[in-house]
Amino acid sequence: MSGERVAKVGGSVGAFPAAQWDALNPAGNPFVSHAFLTALEDSGSVGEGTGWQPAPIVIEDGQGSLCAALPSYLKGHSQGEYVFDHSWADAFERAGGRYYPKLQIAAPFTPATGPRLLLTDEALAEPLLAAAQQLCTQNGFSSAHASFIEPAQQALFERAGWMLRHDIQYHWHNRDYDSFDHFLADLSSRKRKDLRKERAAAQRGVTIRRLRGGEIRPEHWDAFWIFYQDTGARKWGTPYLTRKAFDLVQQRMGDALLLVLAYEDGGEDGEPIAGALNFIG
Repeated sequence: MSGERVAKVGGSVGAFPAAQWDALNPAGNPFVSHAFLTALEDSGSVGEGTGWQPAPIVIEDGQGSLCAALPSYLKGHSQGEYVFDHSWADAFERAGGRYYPKLQIAAPFTPATGPRLLLTDEALAEPLLAAAQQLCTQNGFSSAHASFIEPAQQALFERAGWMLRHDIQYHWHNRDYDSFDHFLADLSSRKRKDLRKERAAAQRGVTIRRLRGGEIRPEHWDAFWIFYQDTGARKWGTPYLTRKAFDLVQQRMGDALLLVLAYEDGGEDGEPIAGALNFIG
C-alpha cells in the first residue's frame, strides 16, 4: 500500500535530506541536528575506524519522507559516551558473551540531555524502538542503549520495555539574574568572596573575546584546536573530534556557535591562552 510506513536502517545521517531530518527536531536541539551529525560524519570523527559506525534508524512514509528517526551508532567500544558501562562489558564477556558491537542511540561525544526519539507523532516511538530491538536481535548485538534522554521522552522508552538507569549531572540555570552580582547574592558570603577572588585573579591582564559564527576565523580554530588537544592529552581525556569537524560545524551551523577566547595583555593582537566552545540551542 502506498500509505504504509516502513522502518529502515541507513548508513549515515547524510543519506537523508536535511530539511526532513530537522523537521523531526522542531526544538532545534543542536546536537541531533543534521548539520552537527553530518559534520561528525564528513570530518571522520565518526565512521570507519572510530568505533562509532553511523546506523540511523528511521521510519519513512509511503512517499519515502521521514516521519521518525533515531540517531544511532554501532559501537565497538564504550568511549566517547560519558556513560560508563565498562563493568557491564567485563561481566558480560566473563560470562561468555560478546558485548561489542552494541547499539548506541546518542549525540556522539556530547553528554547533553536532549531528544533521542525524533518524531512527527509520539505514536511512532513504539515502532521506532521495536526496529532498534529487531536490528540488535537479527545481528546478534548484545544490547541497545540510549543516553542523556530528555525527561519528556523517558516514559516512551519505559513503555517500550526499556530499563532506565539514573545518573547525576550538575547544571547551572539562569534564574533571571540581571548581573553577576545578582547571581552572587544567591550564594553564601564565603562563596561570594571566593568567587570574586578567583575571578579577579583570572581577569588580571586578560582580555576576553566572544566570537559568533562568521566572526570565527581559521586562526581562531587553530588556537582552539591546540587547547582541545592539550585538554584531551590529560588524564582520562581523549580528543574525539578531528580538526576538520570544527570547520564543518562552523560552515553548517555557525549561528549556533559562540567561541570564547582569552588573550593575555596585549589584547587580540596576541596569542589566545584559553578558549571555550559553546553551542546555542
